[in-house]
Amino acid sequence: MKVAVLDFGKTNSKLFVFSQDGRILDERRTQPKWMRQDGFSVLDEAALHDWALAAVTDAVENHGVEGVMVSGHGCTFALVDDAALTHPILDYEQEPPAEIAARIDRRIPDFAETFSPRLPLGFNHGRHMLWLQDVDPDAFAAAKSILGYPQYWSWRLGGRPVSEVSYLGCHSHLWAPRKRDFSSLVDAEGWRGQMPAFARAGAVIGERRLGGAARPIAIHNGVHDSNAALHAYRRQALGPLTVVSTGTWVVMLNPDCPLDVLDRDRDMLVNVDVDGGPVPTIRFMGGREFAAISGGWQGAIPHGSIQQAIDAGIMALPSLAPGGPMPDHPGRLVGRTPDAAERAAAALLYVALMVDLCLDLIHSQDTVIVDGGLNAGGLLAGLLAALRPGQAFLQGATLEGSATGAAALAFEGVGRDFAAEAPEPVHAARFAGLAGYRDAWRDRVGGQGDAIKAAGGAR
Repeated sequence: MKVAVLDFGKTNSKLFVFSQDGRILDERRTQPKWMRQDGFSVLDEAALHDWALAAVTDAVENHGVEGVMVSGHGCTFALVDDAALTHPILDYEQEPPAEIAARIDRRIPDFAETFSPRLPLGFNHGRHMLWLQDVDPDAFAAAKSILGYPQYWSWRLGGRPVSEVSYLGCHSHLWAPRKRDFSSLVDAEGWRGQMPAFARAGAVIGERRLGGAARPIAIHNGVHDSNAALHAYRRQALGPLTVVSTGTWVVMLNPDCPLDVLDRDRDMLVNVDVDGGPVPTIRFMGGREFAAISGGWQGAIPHGSIQQAIDAGIMALPSLAPGGPMPDHPGRLVGRTPDAAERAAAALLYVALMVDLCLDLIHSQDTVIVDGGLNAGGLLAGLLAALRPGQAFLQGATLEGSATGAAALAFEGVGRDFAAEAPEPVHAARFAGLAGYRDAWRDRVGGQGDAIKAAGGAR
């Protein structure tokens, strides 16, 4: 059996063909396009749909895939009637006008109920739902279903409308993790009736005939991408672990962190796993910040440039994107003027130092698995292992943990085994002066020492 996984990221969207032994047999990539329409930044849904449909059709014809699964980025919802969107899909990177924000923010539930901090822009998609309802109530009235982003694409490809707990529980303001039910906001706004029945991520929710296939393929219910990465590793019975999932966002999930240490002001929150369990989480927009600091660097970063950045004290300070554990710090690059490779080195060191800080704050003391595109070549994981010698580090056998976890869920949904490759041990990178560089960075950040000491962490 083979499955196609559509992995819809904010910056990049991908299709992978997985075999039952966990191998990736084929892949396609594109970038979603965002456009202005009626005062909003919205997704060019037609273009992304055309790409996705063509990619899945090719996978059916060339590889004989029997199902399609979706993994999707957070913070995004879709309003649909029986046949189409009732409003274009909003880009989560836009802030409501101040006068509207003042009205809607009063209706957001307390952190103690949802474990969703009050984040800017549409980083809580319940906030964007309030905004859209305020300015276009007809779009809400016409909608028969409110869908999470992965569920929208599963529906668009031929599945029935469903809800899924890992997506609703993804810092949305819509879910109360302790109750395992919708939050008070959903009932206060009258949205419960528009929330479809739940199905587990990976469950078959429809079928569709594509290309010249002799029989229709299964449409599987989608999943939140970071929770898919968590599932990819938890299912391998690796013991207690923290997953560092990297992409546009760097998301650290530690199921063993006590809920009472989560600090709403540091972008700490509760995600919800595919079976409804709470997963303490901290995150920052590391992929976006890496691109900003590095000037869009592509490819491997020379180890010599890492050492030069450390020796010269070239470092990036947070924050260079919204959200994260230090949202009120204006980001900047300090030290002498770097060359292009040194800028890229400073960018990767920044991501490593931010992850190191976040692992302290999320009370991570067990095995850490580093996954995703920012760990290309294993250098990020090696830096983290050097910074945290008290912890064991593993890295994904591929960079596609979210897609791999999604594939596993699809195979589970039809009762098939899925043998993903086990993660690989990480050896600590060897750079002179790295510990001192980290200490200097934390001193420059300022005001973080007490919180870091209180958090503990593995040293």
